[in-house]
Amino acid sequence: MTVRVIDEHDVRRLLPMAECIDVMADALASLARGEVHNPLRFVVRPPGEPSLMGLMPAHRGGATPLYALKTVAIFPGNSARGLDSHQGFVALFDGETGETRAILNAGAITAVRTAAVSGVATRLLAREDSSTLAILGAGIQARSHLEAMRAVRDFDRVVVWSRTPGRMPELEEVGSAEEAVRDADVVVTATSSPEPILKREWLKPGVHVNAVGSSIPTARELDTATMRDAALFVDRRESTINEAGDFLFPQREGAIGPEHIRAEIGEVLVGAADGRRSPEELTVFKSLGLAVQDLAAAEHVLRRAEAEDAGSVVSL
Repeated sequence: MTVRVIDEHDVRRLLPMAECIDVMADALASLARGEVHNPLRFVVRPPGEPSLMGLMPAHRGGATPLYALKTVAIFPGNSARGLDSHQGFVALFDGETGETRAILNAGAITAVRTAAVSGVATRLLAREDSSTLAILGAGIQARSHLEAMRAVRDFDRVVVWSRTPGRMPELEEVGSAEEAVRDADVVVTATSSPEPILKREWLKPGVHVNAVGSSIPTARELDTATMRDAALFVDRRESTINEAGDFLFPQREGAIGPEHIRAEIGEVLVGAADGRRSPEELTVFKSLGLAVQDLAAAEHVLRRAEAEDAGSVVSL
């Protein structure tokens, strides 16, 4: 059996943001139509250990069946080392024989597809006249989201705030999260903060928020009032009510429940649910990341890699 191994450089080269946004829209619509199987991720958290390992499987049936498994180790301290906090790989398996077809760098897949999904949500939910973007955070996801947001809206101004100043010197940097979001039409929260960094009273009418940084039940970036007042959109309901601290904290406080979720993004894409209902509405997209997104992104990369014989083909 031969396997194509595709490194970080080739993944990023073969997965341009604009293409990935369209790939993610197709993947989320497919999920909404029930064409793919996406179980909850399995997470290993050793007692007292700040790192964790996640296993994210997915399956697509139909004419070209495919399995995918992302194995990712998340090390929060890696940013201080100059490393991506997400380390691991995405493996693709033939859906008819089970043979391993490819192994791809997971950090690059995650960085691009996560921002691309926010691009899909922003294209659907943000006001067409959005002119100011605020990014809270300055790590890999912040940079990826800058590219994704610019791919779907023409911003006149981009403002960034981070607890580590100077990491995005090409942008207008401000001294507080409040200052960053006060005039924003679109906000991205892409931090590792375990506690809210965004407050409802800071947001003007009609803003759209992509909440990206927290993907575990014990951390959140948005305060309860923001979640309570928002039209809430998610990548998947099951994931949100089991994994999203941004949802679970307000739910424990009695502010919201599962019925507060207006729709999955895929449901909006296929016309099964409403998106934004008024120019003044506050919309929030809570991103967790799904294995079907990894499957779709990895398959897209593999298809392009095979066409130009990129990566390394090895025996396994």
